[in-house]
Amino acid sequence: MSRPRIVIVGAGFAGYRTARTLARLTRDKADITLLNPTDHFLYLPLLPQVAAGILEPRRVTVSLAGTLPHVRVVLGEADDIDLDARTVRYSDPEGGVGTLTYDRLVLAAGSVNKLLPIPGVAEHAHGFRGLPEALYLRDHVTRQVELAAGGEDPGSCGARCTFVVVGAGYTGTEVAAHGQLFTDELVGKQPLREGMRPRWILLDVAKRVLPEMDEKLSRTADRVLRQRGVDVRMGTSVKEATSDGVLLTDGEFVDTRTLVWCVGVRPDPLAESLGLPMERGRLLVEPTLQVQGRPEVFACGDAAAVPDLTKPGEYTPMTAQHAWRQGKVAGHNVAASLGRGEPKPYRHSDLGFVVDLGGVEAAANPLGIPLSGLAAGAVTRGYHLAAMPGNRIRVAADWLLDAVLPRQGVQLGLVRSWSVPLDTASPELARMPGAPEKDREKDREKGRGTPESSGRRGAVEERTAPDRAGVSSGPGAAHKDQAPDRPAPPPQARREVSEDRQKPAKGSEGES
Repeated sequence: MSRPRIVIVGAGFAGYRTARTLARLTRDKADITLLNPTDHFLYLPLLPQVAAGILEPRRVTVSLAGTLPHVRVVLGEADDIDLDARTVRYSDPEGGVGTLTYDRLVLAAGSVNKLLPIPGVAEHAHGFRGLPEALYLRDHVTRQVELAAGGEDPGSCGARCTFVVVGAGYTGTEVAAHGQLFTDELVGKQPLREGMRPRWILLDVAKRVLPEMDEKLSRTADRVLRQRGVDVRMGTSVKEATSDGVLLTDGEFVDTRTLVWCVGVRPDPLAESLGLPMERGRLLVEPTLQVQGRPEVFACGDAAAVPDLTKPGEYTPMTAQHAWRQGKVAGHNVAASLGRGEPKPYRHSDLGFVVDLGGVEAAANPLGIPLSGLAAGAVTRGYHLAAMPGNRIRVAADWLLDAVLPRQGVQLGLVRSWSVPLDTASPELARMPGAPEKDREKDREKGRGTPESSGRRGAVEERTAPDRAGVSSGPGAAHKDQAPDRPAPPPQARREVSEDRQKPAKGSEGES
């Protein structure tokens, strides 16, 4: 008798935990295949520290092959799922196609950047959902400070040292907090014009920072940000983005070369393409995480609308904590469907949230106990080390080095602006030369990455904290610099950028 075939789509928090749980429970009695665009699990909560130069990129990536024994890893993105034939068709990173057959399917495709129909945002902003975007932001911020330090025009220098973050949820708050510290340290080595310092602006239409979290955490984060010099503006957002800056909803125009888009995420439209019952872009599932009407199909994480058994009539929010726990339950229940154990419903208890604000500052409420300052910082970093499935010693070593040594304010030049567009179907991958037009066609076919499709989604949450549409965080950064003296992007990529982004703005010196 052949062994049952299990296919898991996505290796985020939910998919990775499902694969790890299944590998332990089935004990080589099933063929487990994990389909994912990259060969690693990305620990998203620490991504702002990569952008701020605290952690090296590989520290937040955990090898799938190295940590998931007895799991076959297939590199690719799912393009189509035939539920009747029980097949998954996918595209690999080099343009090839393949098909996987299954007896059990776990959909854990996760989420993508959320856009709103605001003029200019898609052209002049970047998301903060993947490692390439974090690397681009680190280079971009470093370059802006360097160009401002050597510039002569006060107006241009001021615009380069103004960084606008839209969304005061989990990610936006951390990006602004770490960003202010990072740019202050850069300026310490390359002083700006007299009387000038980097300026970070945090916008949100909500009434307070971290609007969906405990008010005590919100007040702590707001206090730290303002003391650090971040310009926190609640009740304000972006009305229009241009090549010279952003027009705010209060009528003010801010000259800037950087727009960081942190307004939440939306479920990957792959789930919606199945034609099954949905709830705001997420597949409706039973408490056992089985898709309604399809007992052989399970869904978890951001792809699934999981009933919240602690709040009847509601669904669990799209957070990393829920995705991680649901992955464990999904793995258990898939094994149970194959005769190994009994199925159980997903039920959770709130363990609290942590927000790293850089340095020794943080806001945390473990088990409902509000903390701030050094105690919160210790709890926050301890939580992340405990939650990471690998690289703990390397991450701790980077934190120690950052505490005793100055950061390296250098550009790597590995990720170009055109390779990390905001309206991408795959924020975890940088767009490659020769591929952009094909990727755009895929985005259009699946309805991904368009302001219109994003606008139809309801309020969603991102990573480890809730966010509202247009108000809160999603993991994003923008630029206004297109280098006149560097090799031009391939023709396909040039067709994707606006005229303003093909030509350097007045006073711009471009990317290195």
